[in-house]
Amino acid sequence: MGTMTRRALGAASFALIFISSTAVSTLWAQQAPPLRVRGTIEKVDGSTLTIKTRAGETQTVKLADNVRVAAMLKASLADIKSGSFIGVTAMPQPDGSQRAIGIHIFMESQRGVVQARFSPWDREPGSTMTNANVETTVTSADGQVLMVKYPEGEKKVIVPPNTNIVAMAAGSKDDLKPGAQFIIMAAQKQPDGTLTAPAINVGRDGAAPPM
Repeated sequence: MGTMTRRALGAASFALIFISSTAVSTLWAQQAPPLRVRGTIEKVDGSTLTIKTRAGETQTVKLADNVRVAAMLKASLADIKSGSFIGVTAMPQPDGSQRAIGIHIFMESQRGVVQARFSPWDREPGSTMTNANVETTVTSADGQVLMVKYPEGEKKVIVPPNTNIVAMAAGSKDDLKPGAQFIIMAAQKQPDGTLTAPAINVGRDGAAPPM
């Protein structure tokens, strides 16, 4: 076999390996489902975050160049009015009501962008998420009771006094600081084990994600 032939075969093999690797990476990205990741930021290096997940694992998150940052600010029941668009993380009760674990108050600009619906959630085993408009709010012996409505129905939500409540606000990369708690709704796991994220919700001034 001539030198030129060996070189040609070597080049062809390298190209095949490169194409195969690229194809595998692309296939991985297409098949891997998006992940919700909760935790605390440990280090910020440009657009790369070192995080400690809720499970105690250390991971690397690479943020998109145009990453969308939403801040979460501490809020209270007094900030929830009739007509507010909220997200309720809750545990279903035997009577069909929802007992809130946490509530986030959406920005007005998120109305119509975030889907209003009721669905299972992964904050705790068996938990749910209800994105809905507040119809009424009254005080009861168990805490505040909200009636919330979404296109497919409505829910009675019991809000205990110690419920974690935050208000969503426009954020920036300045909010990404060591010690800040966060949730990424749609992280994508890469073949090397790192995560990529197009958006991140981060607590400001000590606020913790309730979802």
